[in-house]
Amino acid sequence: MFAAVAETVPSETAASETAPAQAGPPALKYVVTYHSVPDFAPLAQLHFPAHHARVVEFHERGDLIMVGLLQEPMNGDSMAVFTSQAAAEEFVAGDPFVLNKVVATWTIRPWQEVLHQPG
Repeated sequence: MFAAVAETVPSETAASETAPAQAGPPALKYVVTYHSVPDFAPLAQLHFPAHHARVVEFHERGDLIMVGLLQEPMNGDSMAVFTSQAAAEEFVAGDPFVLNKVVATWTIRPWQEVLHQPG
């Protein structure tokens, strides 16, 4: 398990030169994992344009942070990171890969980021 350790060190740096303190841990994100059917390639090719359009839509809305295929082995499994559980559920519910059985099983799990860098 990762833990943050805080240490108080006197500093001569002016308050205006210090970075603003983060107000707490970053918000949870939600990871979707897809496990594809064994012979996924022909189905994936057929339904990719509609799936890709959905990926772009959710990314442009700000709901989808990142998405990609898992490698080694290249078996069609993938993962995506969403900003909310509702967005992850909405994506899966209407994804052409799910609706057309390119995906055999899927999961949505909350994920706590630990290397968050405030923007």
